[in-house]
Amino acid sequence: MRWSPVLLAMLCALPSAAETKAELAARVAALHAGAIVVDTHLDIPDQLAERWADVAAKGATPHWDLPRARAGGLTAPFFSIFVAGGYADRGASRRALELIDLTRRVVDGHPKDLTLAGSVADIRAAKRDGKMAVLMGIEGGHAIEDSLPVLREMYRAGVRYLTLTHTNTNHWADSAGAVYEVDWDPKRHAVHGGLTDFGRAVVKEMNRLGMIVDVSHVADATIDAALAVSRAPIMASHSSCRALANVARNLGDDHIKKIAAKGGVVMINFASSFLDQKVWDAYQAGLARYRAERKRLREELKGEPKRLAAELAAAVRRIPGPGRASWTRVVDHIEHVIAIAGEDAVGLGSDFDGISDPPTGLEDVSLLPKLTEELLRRGHGEARIRKVLGENFLAFLARVESVKASLAGEPPSTAVYRK
Repeated sequence: MRWSPVLLAMLCALPSAAETKAELAARVAALHAGAIVVDTHLDIPDQLAERWADVAAKGATPHWDLPRARAGGLTAPFFSIFVAGGYADRGASRRALELIDLTRRVVDGHPKDLTLAGSVADIRAAKRDGKMAVLMGIEGGHAIEDSLPVLREMYRAGVRYLTLTHTNTNHWADSAGAVYEVDWDPKRHAVHGGLTDFGRAVVKEMNRLGMIVDVSHVADATIDAALAVSRAPIMASHSSCRALANVARNLGDDHIKKIAAKGGVVMINFASSFLDQKVWDAYQAGLARYRAERKRLREELKGEPKRLAAELAAAVRRIPGPGRASWTRVVDHIEHVIAIAGEDAVGLGSDFDGISDPPTGLEDVSLLPKLTEELLRRGHGEARIRKVLGENFLAFLARVESVKASLAGEPPSTAVYRK
């Protein structure tokens, strides 16, 4: 019988029977502490905008603060500049700038712990200096208000990725929609067939700037269009695998392979609903029960609008929230990407502080070392684990930076959005 080199490497990496719990814990701690750990999506600014707190204090946000980030070994968190769809056509850029300012205030308030970063070199320097490198990514393409000059100013302000849509289809890119909605219908969001001409101009200008094209939240047709037009590799900043949890917000295998083939990365989302099919199915069953009850109430109480409104509100409150997946499902998704697209294509994009259903056992950023331990237990080598934790993202960002350098002679785009 002949053993493949990959299988042999995994067998050699398995903890030996002679390795004690303490020895394994020490190996995990050393590996995790020495690695650069990147998380490409944390909704910290949105939480702090809602309730300001000193991030040096435990519990500053539901899933993140400096003590827990230190315990989790986090090197480079991306603070999400999340602009909800409700801001579209009414102050989206202002909202983004307010959260950029908030992020800078957090960093400026903790100079011994945090430093603002925007490049591979900045992240590596922060690691050497024992600091966390804070980067920014805008979630929601409507935040640029259909303006390439605004896009350029966002880059100058420190933004290093733009998620082309959030749950709303904007004027130039189709979204997958709000998949949690009671009456979610992807057809309602399929307006442009992916990207409009202006949307393609946005992607090309992002390439020129060195801003990462992020396809989490977008429709499948938008991913196809972004892959076709982008001169640089692209990223899904917080998306899991549709093969393991059949949710439109997750990526299908074909797209994972295509993103990887172009040098891009898929950063795994920690939301239980996106990790475990059983959790998603249970939630969908709850929505189906509500829809049936809503139909019955509308028929029975159609002549009593006030009572109908009260009964419907009560029925909404009875919809069960998403359940909880096991934290090991995160590793299942990491392994799935490795299996179909290679070990260079995957990383972490937790969506901490933006999700209400973190998996059991991975409730906040302090618990990230458990992923390192589980990957070791499953036979993955230390070099591969360092890739998953952050080196894959750094190599990807270096490729984006290289494309920017190659386009240095290209003038800024003069494309204009036209209704």
